[in-house]
Amino acid sequence: MQTAGSVPVALPATSTAPSPWLRRWALASLVANIGIVVSGGAVRLTASGLGCPTWPRCNESSYHPTGELGVHGAIEFGNRLLTFVLVAVAVGTLVAAFTSRGRHPGTLRLAVLLFCGIPLQAVIGGVTVLTRLNPWVVMLHFLASMLMVALATILLRRTSDLAPQPGRVHPLLRRLTAGVLGVALAVVYLGTVTTGSGPHAGDLDAVRTGLDPLLVAQLHADLVFLLAGLTIACLIALIATGAPARVRRAAWTLLAVELSQGAIGYSQYFLKLPALLVALHMLGASLIVFATVDLVLAAREPAAGEPVPATA
Repeated sequence: MQTAGSVPVALPATSTAPSPWLRRWALASLVANIGIVVSGGAVRLTASGLGCPTWPRCNESSYHPTGELGVHGAIEFGNRLLTFVLVAVAVGTLVAAFTSRGRHPGTLRLAVLLFCGIPLQAVIGGVTVLTRLNPWVVMLHFLASMLMVALATILLRRTSDLAPQPGRVHPLLRRLTAGVLGVALAVVYLGTVTTGSGPHAGDLDAVRTGLDPLLVAQLHADLVFLLAGLTIACLIALIATGAPARVRRAAWTLLAVELSQGAIGYSQYFLKLPALLVALHMLGASLIVFATVDLVLAAREPAAGEPVPATA
């Protein structure tokens, strides 16, 4: 069936049938974008941020590290090489989305955005090196990766089985999940500010934000408590109103990630920021973005008997 204006109608079954090929590429895109966050964290935590002191070359005369750059050059160059893995995954996702666009409307646009995000991230990474690891540019680099993780999550959800689920989520609870997402993004942002104000700058000579690390860390922790409280309230409301199991699972997953991330955060604080825990905390930030976006999307899935809006 077609749509007239903005009136939603039921889509034919063939347009919502999941494509296993596209879903595999969407999952690969999500994993690759989270992986690049972890590898970037390894560069910073080993003080290899300026292992290749210029960009796009590794040094003034070579695109690859030379002997005098040592292990730091190899680590930084290895992170740069992972960009080609992202490109390969993005191209595969583009091809899969193009061939499946009739079955999964809107996925091609997401695949294009994920592909275009790679050169944008490369440029931001270059600016990061050229500004000698300016902490505000480093934050932008990390936040752009979080955006890529969010886009990959949306793509993965779009490629899942879109069959209507029993029951529906109350509109007020849908708004609450949007509020949870907003607080989660604020938590992630303040986390980057906290990191930019403390050690692990990526290089021994890199500057810091100049903000009080203890004050910023306290603000970050306060927002974490707010996020956990909102998530618990959302979960209780979802259970009380008989929300679909898919949505309740998403809320439980988010709460589990938040509790794990909180435990890692407090542990790294009291243990004076050991590199391994900081790396796990960066991974946890990616999982927070994934789980929160997934909850918002799950809450907006149509209920049985509810028309599915057509998507361009």
